[in-house]
Amino acid sequence: MSKQDLRESSVPYTPLPPNSNHQNVIVLPVYYYRPYDNFRCLRRCLALTAVLLLFSAAVFFLYPSDPSLELARLQLNHVGVQTSPKLTLDLSFSLTVRVRNRDFFSLDYDKLVVSVGYRGRELGVVSSAGGRVRARGSSYVNATLDLDGLEVIHDVIYLLSDWAKGVIPFDTNTKVDGDLGLFLFNIPLKAKVACEVYVNTNEQKIVRRDCYANAKLRNVADSAPIYHLDQ
Repeated sequence: MSKQDLRESSVPYTPLPPNSNHQNVIVLPVYYYRPYDNFRCLRRCLALTAVLLLFSAAVFFLYPSDPSLELARLQLNHVGVQTSPKLTLDLSFSLTVRVRNRDFFSLDYDKLVVSVGYRGRELGVVSSAGGRVRARGSSYVNATLDLDGLEVIHDVIYLLSDWAKGVIPFDTNTKVDGDLGLFLFNIPLKAKVACEVYVNTNEQKIVRRDCYANAKLRNVADSAPIYHLDQ
């Protein structure tokens, strides 16, 4: 490199002494500390972290979840067994179902269906009209199921035995199907709750019920009840 090139260079160099005695000399470039580069990298990291947090929050609040059902009230109106001229069952329940919407958008459901059975066999069904549950809100639906003069064909021996003992176990299944209005999309949602109901035929009242969310009664042995009531 010529002396003129050294003078025009932006990096200062010091010329070698005339008598260097052939010593090895290492020339290092001048390093300029630029603190604003570190701040720029820090700002990028903070911006990326903020974007990830906002995305996670949006997924948490907007991701749809199924509504929850709860049998808020179940009242026995009457129960009776007639053995002549044929075996028939008289049964009447009044109930109130709570539909809870856990999402941040309103929920529209077509209908709510409640069925009553005995030892896994369905005895009768009642359904109510549809409705709307506001965001993060609850709605209560009342229904009455009447079974008068229902002829019992299956499990006759078990029914007579339970009637003699004074306690008949019934099961109820409540389900609802609806749509969640998310912007321009309708996302189908559903929920179910199943209950085991023990009826005292002598005192004409419910003595116990165990309810399970999103389960069938024949498969509830491996799950714990969501609520239990002794009356």
